[in-house]
Amino acid sequence: MKKILAASAAMLALVAGSAFASSVDEAVAERIKPYGSVCLMGDPCADEVAATPAGNGGASGEPRSGEQVYQQFCTACHANGVLGAPVTGDADAWGERLANWNDSWEELTQSAVAGVPPGMPPRGTCGDCSDEELMESIKHMSGL
Repeated sequence: MKKILAASAAMLALVAGSAFASSVDEAVAERIKPYGSVCLMGDPCADEVAATPAGNGGASGEPRSGEQVYQQFCTACHANGVLGAPVTGDADAWGERLANWNDSWEELTQSAVAGVPPGMPPRGTCGDCSDEELMESIKHMSGL
């Protein structure tokens, strides 16, 4: 009888252990699965990517306003002058920047597109903003 009970207990432990291992393996696999995938030219997914215009203004496809771009991407640095960023509404600081770029909004925008050392990366933190959206956000920040 003891042998039967021992064999039953061993079988139960084996079944329970494999079920536990299976659920752990599934949980680990879920946590480490790839976040996305790479689509190379010639792959079927490349046609879908090519159909989506760059800088499309977000989900609606309509251009975002200067205020929308500012609120989502610019306020973290320009609200309080992080790393020398001109502060929103400081017309003197923005006027000086504009004067340094030949009083041209286009040239000032191109400096933002390229990035402004030491702290502003190209396009700030808005990698999908169009040049026009960036220009409108600069105009909004400047108050000019």
